[in-house]
Formats: sequence, structure tokens, C-alpha cells
Amino acid sequence: MHGFGAFDTSLSWRSFGEIWSGSEGGIIKAWPWDAIAKSLSLTQEEKHIAALLVERAYVDLRNHATVGNMCSLPSADVKHMLADHCRAKVWSLTSMTFALWDARTRDLLKVFGMDSQVESARLETPVMPEQFIEEEIKVKPTKKDKPQGSFTFFQKSRNALMGAADAVRRVATKGTLVEDNRRTEAVAQAMDGTIWSGCTNGSIIMWDGNGKKLQEFQHHISSVQCIETFGERVWVGYASGTIQVMDVEGNLLAGWTGHSCPVIKMAIGGSYIFTLAHHGGIRGWPLTSPSPLDDILRTELANRELSYTRLENIQIMVGTWNVAQEKASFDSLWCWLGSASSDVGLVVVGLQEVEMGAGALAIAAAKESVGLEGSTNGQWWIDNIGKTLDEGISFHRVGSRQLAGLLIAAWARNDLKPHVGDVDAAAVPCGFGRAIGNKGGVGLRIRVHDRRICFVNNHFAAHLENVSRRNADFDHIYRTMTFNKPHGSTASARSVQLHKAVSPSENQTDEDRPELAEADMVVFLGDFNYRLNGITYDEARDMVSQRSFDWLRERDQLRVEMKAGNVFQGMREGAIRFPPTYKFQRHQPGLSGYDSGEKKRIPAWCDRILYRDSRSVSIAGCSLESPVVAAITSYEACMDVTDSDHKPVRCTFSVDIARVDEMTRRQEYGKIIESDKKVCCFLQESHFVPDTIISTNNIILENSEDVVLRITNNCETSKAAFEILCEGQSTRKQDGTKSEILPRASCGFALWLEVQPSLGLIEPGETMEVTVHHEDFFTQEEFVDGVMQNWWCEATTDMEAVLLVNVTGSTSTEIITHRINVRHCCPAPSAPLPLNPPSITDAHIDAVSGEASGRRCSKNSQSNHLQRSDFTHFGSSEVHDLCGTRNMEK
Repeated sequence: MHGFGAFDTSLSWRSFGEIWSGSEGGIIKAWPWDAIAKSLSLTQEEKHIAALLVERAYVDLRNHATVGNMCSLPSADVKHMLADHCRAKVWSLTSMTFALWDARTRDLLKVFGMDSQVESARLETPVMPEQFIEEEIKVKPTKKDKPQGSFTFFQKSRNALMGAADAVRRVATKGTLVEDNRRTEAVAQAMDGTIWSGCTNGSIIMWDGNGKKLQEFQHHISSVQCIETFGERVWVGYASGTIQVMDVEGNLLAGWTGHSCPVIKMAIGGSYIFTLAHHGGIRGWPLTSPSPLDDILRTELANRELSYTRLENIQIMVGTWNVAQEKASFDSLWCWLGSASSDVGLVVVGLQEVEMGAGALAIAAAKESVGLEGSTNGQWWIDNIGKTLDEGISFHRVGSRQLAGLLIAAWARNDLKPHVGDVDAAAVPCGFGRAIGNKGGVGLRIRVHDRRICFVNNHFAAHLENVSRRNADFDHIYRTMTFNKPHGSTASARSVQLHKAVSPSENQTDEDRPELAEADMVVFLGDFNYRLNGITYDEARDMVSQRSFDWLRERDQLRVEMKAGNVFQGMREGAIRFPPTYKFQRHQPGLSGYDSGEKKRIPAWCDRILYRDSRSVSIAGCSLESPVVAAITSYEACMDVTDSDHKPVRCTFSVDIARVDEMTRRQEYGKIIESDKKVCCFLQESHFVPDTIISTNNIILENSEDVVLRITNNCETSKAAFEILCEGQSTRKQDGTKSEILPRASCGFALWLEVQPSLGLIEPGETMEVTVHHEDFFTQEEFVDGVMQNWWCEATTDMEAVLLVNVTGSTSTEIITHRINVRHCCPAPSAPLPLNPPSITDAHIDAVSGEASGRRCSKNSQSNHLQRSDFTHFGSSEVHDLCGTRNMEK
């Protein structure tokens, strides 16, 4: 089942005195308030049947909306539901469609798509992807093709593989019937009555209460995850960690990076909006933002940076090895990793050619096409490297990723493990049309002390002459690698960063940047396959034997290309003090093991480790402006290992990480709030609630007439937001006494009472007219197993209800509450019950749209339809906070 309103995790939702729920398959149920109240009124001895009574009392709205096997309600899963208190309607949403319901009659008004077009009635059946799979992979028998000598088995495998992958993609599209970038992910109602929905492509749509699209905005390209409204503002949380605030017209007021991962929930409390991130972090932001208060807080916190900044140093060991489809001995693994891991906090290992060949690559690509990865050989390497590092005792594995022959894995030492998290993986194939993983890159993005470090294991194009292809492989991996956070990329966040206004164009530019560019530190490792130019095999052997590495490096293709700015731009490499690591004869020790066969491959430094930290040219030390600074303490090859034709290489980094001590920072923030006079002044002003006047505290309803309640905003500068709730109702007995007040759920009004509109915004100096209406006849309902049994009822006793008019501003949850007593005077018995009782909705409300009849008028308007009551004064006004922190009489 799915949740409703701004937060979409709970599946039941309470509104209009009822509980509605949505679930898989488009099922929607409603539990009438009377049935719930009846179960709650049972005695202690009868409590055991309460659950059964409630369960049987539901209304199956899907069946209710089906006529003659035709139903316009989609059978897709219900993702969100929303109560439109202003118009007494309910919205139910799937990923791609909207359904609009009358909350009082539970009638389905219409079903429409994101383009606001009404969908035609249809009987939907569940989509069975297996049927499409059979259709896609079915091949008609043809005559046997003539053999083609140049058309190898591997090429045939590759073509078949690409066709299968394409079929899988088509099946996925048909099976879901959803455009991946246009799913609805969030919905909320603003205080002016408009409905706001957010999509996975970052677009935000504003609707009126009848499902008509008013406007569509695109202030960000990351997926919308949540929407929250308050007063005249709308907040949006994105998968990138960005938070934006707009006014109710859709104008972007501010945007900032709130978290380092998706913002999944929002909530209003006090004078703050709180945001919940995917990793569990919660932060609060002033409702006044953007305002001068932001600049003051940002400046004051920056001045106190040294008091809450901590520097952490960790040792990171990175290893790369092209294993040439071999399995290493324990001694080789110990020589490469175990012997150097004693003082290391994080170990990251990248392997190439774990397995190769047409069969292995075809299987790997098939797995990737359906979301699977890994192999038996890959697991063998992970297990044995773990044993070498004493996994489970000294280290814990935190993540891994395999793409065909490429494998990357990471282990964190026990004392560092609590500070390591949010491990995300990625893979980019570069072989055979950028589709097969014989070449490419696999990456891990790891959060260490709230800083993100990316490690990318690569295998670039081979052969001496393919320099440009190697450069292109790097560029493709760097620009396209996307880590598997939900719904796309995430943006880097500074722990101390306060939000600031940004323009949509600036935000667009940030989103276009590669994800690797947003990391605090990036390490590229692997078999880059760059060779030595302009040198013979014998010259290279002689120079290696003389350890003339500097002379050889002048002929290193990678060094030349980096100097020219063609590859690994902005990255650095440690000084090479070891012989070329390729190509050797297996199991032959020493430098005499270089390839002496027929091809005599020229020795080369194919296996490399490069990095980029967050320091700029002008900043050498580690600080919050340059949060990760790394230095290489060792860079070496294990020349004694002979299991492969490549030598394993390892590099150890000493990494300083600047982090924020959040406890100390919060304490400093509190000191600023308490001591800074400007801040105190701004906060005091933020609690302002516009002064409002209601035209009466007592209303008598007679003769089915409408009564107009006027709410006047006396403030000349600020809008006032109001919401009308029903506190409870009671009946007046024959002896003149009142029964006990029965509470109503949330905004659920009595069946005989209508209030339109029940929420809205009042412009400065203007008056909102609210229509209060009653019916002498109403429907009494009872449901058993979803089947409705109802009859018309006539009001035979006087009824009373207590309305609460809550008024607030835009920058604080503090509210002013006006209480209004409404009495429904029962008419004297006269004529018998009419055959066609009047409709529950009055003439001011359209039978289909239910549009509110609230009207704005000037403060000097003389018309007044209020009928003043002469019974004991019942109304009052009080000021309190929505969170219950303040409560005082006005």
C-alpha cells in the first residue's frame, strides 16, 4: 500500500472523517468515519470484534467506479494520494495517471494524464512481460546461411548478444508502460488550493482543483523526490540533494545543496523546514529563507570555522593487477597486499582480465542487460583477497562491482568502518561499440567522514598505435560513469554549506557536470595500456637493467598525452621508481622474465594509478574549502610476483580529510541564535501572524440557505493563510441540553454541513468569503464487505458543530485560531419526505468539478448574509504553535 500527502510511506490516509488507502493493482478503499467511530465506542468486552467491524466496513472504490466491465481507473499501483480540503476532493496517483474523486459521495469524477487529457474508459488487464519476452526472442525459421569465413564465432556472439539486450529493453518498456523520465514522484497541495506534482525528469506541474494543468516548471533536471508547502511557499527536494523554494506562482526564490544524497522527505516544524536525506541525515532550514538572515548565519559560522572543524588522516592503499585469467597464490597476494596493509585504513583493489573469451563476455553482457553482475572467478578473487586482509577480524568489505573481466572491491579497517558508508557502484563498457565489457571501467563511490572518494578501475584499448582510442576510453568513462543512487546523480555537499540563491541556468550547468567531477577525490587505476614510443625492445631492456627510468619516462605515451592535456586532465601520478610492469613470461622471476618470444613486446608501464584531490593551485593545506588533500607515500610494483604477464602495482595515499564536528557546530549555531542581536530581531519578526478578523463567532443555519463567513486580513503587507477544521459536533436534546461533543477526524465535517472553501490565501487588506451550507436531508450509509447499503435521512434534532479557523503567515508555524459555533436548526415537521431529496451540494458548487465558491471582496463590502445567533457566546480566538509549543489567549 502507498502513502498519501507530502510523505508517501504510510498507506492509510485520514481526511473528511474517513480513512482512504491505495495499493497495488489500482485498488482504492475507503472506511467511513461512522464505522470507525462505532468500533471505537465499543466496550472493553466487545473490543475483540472491533477489527472485524472496521475491516468489513470498507468501500471498494474500484468496483464502485466500474460500470458494465468498463473502468477508466488504471490498474497500475497507486503511488500517492492527496486530500483537497478546499474542494472536498481526493486525488489518487499512479506513476503516469491521476484520478479525481468526490470525497463526500466517493464518485470517480475523472481520470487524466500528465497532459491533463481525460482518459477514455477501458477495462485494463495486468501487463504480462513474459508474453512480450516470448514475442521478442521468437525467431522465424529461415534457410541456413552460407558460411562466411570472416564472420567469426565471436562476432556472431556479439551480434546475438546486442539483439538480446535490445529485446530486453523493449520488453521492459512494454511491461511497465511508463516513460522512465516522466513518472510522478511527489504531490502536495499549496495553501492557495493549487495542486503540485513532481516528476522524475525534474519537472513540476501546477494543477487547479479540477485537474486542469495550469503551468509546468523546470528549475532542475534531477528527479523530484518530495514536495512540501506552507503559507505562500513551495519547497522541492531532489535526488541530487538540492533543495529549492518557490512561491505559489512557481517563481524560483532560492536553491541550495542540502545533502550529499537524495532528499526523500520534508516536514514543517517551528520556524524551520526539516529535510531527511537518503542516508538518514536530517537538517533544518529557516522558513524565512531566502532572507538577510541566511547571510548573517553563513558569515558568523564561517568566522567560527576553526572551532568546529576537525582534520582526520587516513591511509588508503590502492592496488591494480591484470591477472590474465589466472588465479594467484596466497604468497603472491600477501606480497602484493597483505605485507603493506598494517597501517592502512582503506584498501581498494582493481583487477583486469579476471575472465575473458567470447563465452565469458557474452554471459557477462547478458547478466548486465537484466541487472545482474559477478561471476565465480570474481567471487574467488574477492574471497581470497579478503583472507589475505584478515577479513572479518581486521577488515570488512564495504563494496564491489564486476563488469566482465573488470573487478573492483574495497575493504575498510574496523576502526574506520563506522565512518564509511553510502557505497555506490558503476560500470561503463568500452568494448565493441561501447557495449561489451572486455574494455571499460568499474567504479566505487565511498563516503569517508562525509567526503566522497571515487575509485575507478579501468582497462583501455591495447596495442602501441591506439593512443587516441585509449584517450577516448578515458573520456567516455569519465563523462558517462553514473553511480547507482536512486533516480540519478548526486551532487557534492559541504557539511558547513548554507543555502544561497541560484539561478536555473546555473543549476543546469552544475547538473551537466560528470559525477566524477563532483567527488572530493578521484583515483583512476588499472591497465591503461599506454606504451613506450620511439624505442626498440633491446633499448628498453638495456635501460631497465640500468634503472634509467627517467629516460624511459620521456618516451611514455601517457606522460606525453597528459602534458598535452589530452587525457587525465588535472590528475597527478607519483614518481615511478619501478621497472615497466608489462610484458612478462609467467612464473619466470626477475627482469629476465620480460617477453622474449617471437613478438618481443616492448616493456611498458601499462599498470598505473593516478589521482585528483580537492585542493586548488592556491591552497596547499586541508580545510573546508579544500576538504580532501592527498599525498603519495609509496608507489611500487611487486616484481617478485610471477602469476601473470603483468606485475601488480600498489600505491599508498596519506589523505587528510576536513570534516565538521556537527555537535560543536550546532552549539556554535545556538550561540549565534541566542547572542546575535540582528539574528534575534529577524527570528522575532519571523513569528509574525497577520491580524485577521472574522465576521462572527456564532452561526445559525435555517431553511437550507447559505451563510457567508467573512475572514478579513487587516495586515497591509503580508498574505494570511487560513484553514478551517471541524473540532467536533453534538446534538441538542429535547430538554435543551447538548450531548457530549463527538470529535471529527481532521477536516471531516458533519454530513449535514458544508464549508467552501476550507483553506486559502488572503491578500493584504482583503476579505475572503466562505460559504457555510447545510442540508435537511443527507445520506446515512453502511458498508458490509465493500457493498453500500444507504438510505436518506431527515434531520429531526438540532445539530451543532465547532469550527476552527486557523490563520498563519508564511515564516512560522505559529497560528491564531478563531472558534465558531454553528447550529443547524431543524425545521418544524410538515410535509412528508420528498421523493427526490435535494442534492447534498448547493447551487454554488458545480456537480462535476465541485469548485469552491469562496470569493474575495474589499474590506468595505456592506453585504452580509450572516444570521446572528442570540444564544450563549461560544467563540474565542487563541494563538498557538502548530507543534504545540505555545498556547495563549489573544
